[in-house]
Amino acid sequence: MPRKKENTKVIGLRRRRKRKWLTTVRMVRYGVNNFSRNLWLTIAATAVMTITLLIVFMTLAARDTLVSTVDQIKQKVDMSIYVKTDVSEEAVNKMRDDLKKLSSVTEVKYISPQEARKEFAAKRGGDSGTLNALNEATNQFPGALRINLVDINDTSQLDNFAKTNQTYLENRDPDRPASFEGPRRTAIKTIGTWVDFAEKAGVSASAVFVIISSLIVFNTIRMAIFNRKEEIQMMKLIGAEKSFIRGPFIVEAVMYGFIAALLATGIGVAALIFAKDPLLRYEVAIQPTIDSAITYIGFILLAMIAMGAIIGIVSSLLATRRYLKL
Repeated sequence: MPRKKENTKVIGLRRRRKRKWLTTVRMVRYGVNNFSRNLWLTIAATAVMTITLLIVFMTLAARDTLVSTVDQIKQKVDMSIYVKTDVSEEAVNKMRDDLKKLSSVTEVKYISPQEARKEFAAKRGGDSGTLNALNEATNQFPGALRINLVDINDTSQLDNFAKTNQTYLENRDPDRPASFEGPRRTAIKTIGTWVDFAEKAGVSASAVFVIISSLIVFNTIRMAIFNRKEEIQMMKLIGAEKSFIRGPFIVEAVMYGFIAALLATGIGVAALIFAKDPLLRYEVAIQPTIDSAITYIGFILLAMIAMGAIIGIVSSLLATRRYLKL
């Protein structure tokens, strides 16, 4: 007898699972049918969601490109303090050690007057005439301590060093102020300001388009509900569950997000590749962004699909909750 009851429970459990499976299949099928039923509404909702996801993609790509460009500039730009031509090696080593103790400093390199002369000649073409003219010149090149910083926008410790370090004050070149006190510092700060502005503007634009896309999907689902109002009422009368009525609309909205994610990712990667050569001519470091996009294209696509699906599901749930009055 107990065995018979156990078999009955197992059979009942299997039937419930089968019924749930069939219900899910029906919801998906109805959702796919609904997706293709209102073609123009479907195209409008998918297009707006595509634009939304594309803006999110390009915002993140632009931010990554800006960060890479600034990092590239950081590697090329160093801060220099200039010392007398006849400075002693002991004084140079003392200043270099003091600079290395600063937490904002990553590297310190001393450029002797002779090395500075060669660098200057190389920048002017490096021909023999230039070298001979420099050798015959009476003016002397100063020595320079070139400093790389963790954050090129933060020179507070260097400012303090230039004002208080006794060894530097005794050996500094009176005709050459530190480079971080000049126009280079202003230029770097300007770059940092534009990076912050671009990031904030991109996030704001993405948020606005996410809201617009959600409203359009919301209205599309609402119109679909109105078009099938009698059908929905009939489903309610015969005892259809709330989840079964909501299901097709959620499937429909997820399809909007899925297709939009595929389109946005494809267009976004193509746009980055197309913009590569023009941007590289202006020394914009877009190559690391392209490499990352291609390497992690699978993860990016999954993230875009998830974002599109979330927008669609939230919009669909709000529409069914408000207008179906379930």
